[in-house]
Amino acid sequence: MELNGVKVEDTFCEAFDGLFTRFVVTGVDDKRLNRAATESTALPLTVFDESEAGAEKELDKKETPDKRKGFVIQVWSNYESGVDKLEHELSKRVRQGILVVPGTRIFNYLESEEKIDVMEKIGHCGDGYEWKENRFGREVINIPIMMGEFLIERELGFSKGVMGGNIWFFAESMDSALKAGDKAIEAIKEVNGVVTPFDICSAGSKVETNYPEIGPTTNHPYCPTLREKIENSKVPEDIEAVPEIIINGMNKEKVKKGMKKGIKAASKIEGIKKISAGNFNGELGKHKIHLKDIV
Repeated sequence: MELNGVKVEDTFCEAFDGLFTRFVVTGVDDKRLNRAATESTALPLTVFDESEAGAEKELDKKETPDKRKGFVIQVWSNYESGVDKLEHELSKRVRQGILVVPGTRIFNYLESEEKIDVMEKIGHCGDGYEWKENRFGREVINIPIMMGEFLIERELGFSKGVMGGNIWFFAESMDSALKAGDKAIEAIKEVNGVVTPFDICSAGSKVETNYPEIGPTTNHPYCPTLREKIENSKVPEDIEAVPEIIINGMNKEKVKKGMKKGIKAASKIEGIKKISAGNFNGELGKHKIHLKDIV
């Protein structure tokens, strides 16, 4: 199977159920907004049963409750860990990535019957001096801080989604790998409701490991620098980089659409020799997405 002259491997990715919340962060200016979006979505840590996050899209002033520019943010945790874990992880990312950035505010951006009341884990950062009020047509918590106030909507919606969809690009150089990754992510962002928590991931992992005490380790058969050092290398002679794009989405169809757009964009980049996906031999992920079904 080929697309734009690039081989697309007959394989599949394994994706998982996850829990996510989706909200808008707005900022007093571009610098502060960009910092809040970057800080709150850094460090994908679900492999350690914590959380991962991504900036889904940017909103202009006409699209946000307080008429300031904003970003739509998604925060994800493992489904099996439950909503209490999601609430805890959300609070860490908001408190240390957004609340501490001057002039930021948070509003719900997910229509869902299931909601997280953020008073306990975030609102009480006001140490009991916080209060509830109606602003911008929303019930918000006003947390007093040393640079004025921090507003966050009292209830943020959460839901079940699909995480861990992925695509791999076998590239003849680091330059072609980066170009393909950037173009793929740009295309994926056209899909409403998906995020790429790792951006371009340079270090895919595997389940089996020689050091289980530290968690997932490098996917050594796909490391170009090990091609001549191990017997089971799966890296062809002309390949110097294998970037991975990981996609989380509000549902499986959105993940599939994101994968399709990413594959199509990357296939147009010179130096991409093959497109594939990562899986665990069908043993772990509930959702199996075959590349032949989306290309």
